[in-house]
Amino acid sequence: MNTPPGYEKKFADFIRLCAEAKANGSAEVVVPYPWVLGDTFEELIESLSRLADAGLLLHVAARKDWPSNN
Repeated sequence: MNTPPGYEKKFADFIRLCAEAKANGSAEVVVPYPWVLGDTFEELIESLSRLADAGLLLHVAARKDWPSNN
């Protein structure tokens, strides 16, 4: 799958989070909400692929009663 157009710019903070976690020897990253990973299927798959490539585990910290961003 190809990287979705504009992904690097739109998700620069997420990409930086993954790079910093890997550089610091962390095994996991925590995101506040699921939509941090993407708004489309392609963006979500790209984010999950980057996590897998970095060997990182993912935790989503939002409570289940928080409203969706959609």
